[in-house]
Amino acid sequence: MRWLIGFLALATFKIAAASVPLSPTALIASQDNKALYLACATANRVLCFDIAKQRLSATVATQEQPSGLALSADGLRLYVTCAAPKSQVCIVDVAKWEIVGTIPVGHTALAPVISPDGKTLYVCNRFNDDVSMIDLAAKKELCRIPVQREPVAADITKDGKYLLVSNHLPTGRADVDYVAAAVSVIDLTAGKVVKELQLPNGSGSLNDIRISPDGKYAALTHIVGRFNRLPTRPTEGWINANALTIIDMAKMRVYGTTLLDDHYRGAANPWGVAWSHDSATLVVTHAGTHEISVIDFQKLLARLPPLPSTYNPVKTADYYATSKAQSELPDDLPYFVGNRFRVKLPTGDLGPRAVVIVGHTAYVANYFSDTLSVIDLSTPKPKVESILLGPKQEMDAVRKGEFCFHDAGLCFEGWQSCSSCHPGDARADGLNWDLLNDGIGNPKNAKSLLLATRTSPVMWLGVRSNATVAIRAGIQSMLFTIPSNDVVDSIGAYLDSLKPVPSPYLVIGKLSKPAERGEKVFIRAGCADCHVSGLYTDQLPHDVGTRASFDKPTDRFYTPTLIEVWRTAPYLHDGSAATIRDVITTRNPEGKHGDVTDLSKQEIDDLCLYVLSL
Repeated sequence: MRWLIGFLALATFKIAAASVPLSPTALIASQDNKALYLACATANRVLCFDIAKQRLSATVATQEQPSGLALSADGLRLYVTCAAPKSQVCIVDVAKWEIVGTIPVGHTALAPVISPDGKTLYVCNRFNDDVSMIDLAAKKELCRIPVQREPVAADITKDGKYLLVSNHLPTGRADVDYVAAAVSVIDLTAGKVVKELQLPNGSGSLNDIRISPDGKYAALTHIVGRFNRLPTRPTEGWINANALTIIDMAKMRVYGTTLLDDHYRGAANPWGVAWSHDSATLVVTHAGTHEISVIDFQKLLARLPPLPSTYNPVKTADYYATSKAQSELPDDLPYFVGNRFRVKLPTGDLGPRAVVIVGHTAYVANYFSDTLSVIDLSTPKPKVESILLGPKQEMDAVRKGEFCFHDAGLCFEGWQSCSSCHPGDARADGLNWDLLNDGIGNPKNAKSLLLATRTSPVMWLGVRSNATVAIRAGIQSMLFTIPSNDVVDSIGAYLDSLKPVPSPYLVIGKLSKPAERGEKVFIRAGCADCHVSGLYTDQLPHDVGTRASFDKPTDRFYTPTLIEVWRTAPYLHDGSAATIRDVITTRNPEGKHGDVTDLSKQEIDDLCLYVLSL
């Protein structure tokens, strides 16, 4: 009877999937390595794939988007994070293949990790900037541990003492010399962050992090944005480079960072990481160039000598290296030449993200093609196969636009994609860029593209009349290719489809009492004059007292929307305000973007909370 239930479930799934992409975004192997479990984001499904038979054997529906998977040590329970403003962890009984319980967690949950003793589950709450600690026996959240910004991946040490958390974006101001996201190290006994591992300057878009099976090292994928350079060419990682950072677990510090690009060929948007069972091989997916890197790890270590934490001037200098210490946060990162090979996925396998290694075979989940790439790692020239996970379907304009936005095939030599500077569904990377569309020497903070199609003109100085013009110009000036009308229109359709994510500051979807008070302060202080209700922008240029030495005396800046502003720090055109409080206080000496001179501390608190709730 169970086979019939499974058959009927799969038949129903196939009918439903005919009109909805799967978008596999997370992948894990069963305890006996006979099956793969896949979280399919846009289909709200978790699939079971039989490795031997090479077909789906079961499926279960979730109410919200499944975003991450963790398996109990006995293989009997699958914990699925389902991302929403009020996320849940769904508990799947693997034998029955049904959901048998749920646990409430935070805003946009993902990356679940189970402790070695099987008693505790840790979940990253991306937009709460914290990690949930959950008692699995009681199915109850014990506490939240604050981290930096947008935790998106995590892994736990073999002894269960430390949790490493990848924070997707940098925190703080963008108009300073060093801007980079970090890895938070949580002492699980103390229940707090005890160390922040600094990455090279410009590091952002952190994705996966995995500790090696032997427990000695961790591998982390990310982008290095060269925000301190004029973006005159993409080659050799001049604008964005694609990196792998290795962490020494014994010393709990960054061992070194290498670029995954080749000198004349980019490897855009590194995403997933997987280790072989003997810790000898690393596989990294490249979501932008639709390929993987297969790395001999010991040879990587030999080519990546660690820098001392501080520079010793007495020691004989190595004049072939610009950087002498980790504290200098090197901009001259080495390319990993040799001892790894890049494997192009089969034609049509698009957007590789999650990856696992089972025995000598790597399995890669492809987000945009709903396929599974199977790569035999036992031979010098790996054999690659493609398996379709659902009915093949043509991309509509929005789906094609989303793909093009993430496709480094639009860039000369594949160095970057639109999402390299606008990660997280076309939002912002937190960096200042000196784009050439408004002159040289006046860097500006990258803007979120949410509502870009409805808030013309575009850019801080309004130098693009509308989003269509900006898309075409952006591809030409940043990706260095000429886009077709179809590509421009598709990306426009994708941007137009974006919906604001509800603020984590809302209470049951509504303004809190302090935020309601803040709304009245917002009107009284004159903020509503320019941030008009609706789109919260009058779409006009103003002198708001933020011009600095890099700007022209005649510069006027177009009012940005405040919708989803809680997500887009740092603020102002130059990224000089780390918080909304800074915007209306320390970076508002003349009161030109809100007269707050007579406001009490409570009123400022309420005003900030209101703005962050939009």
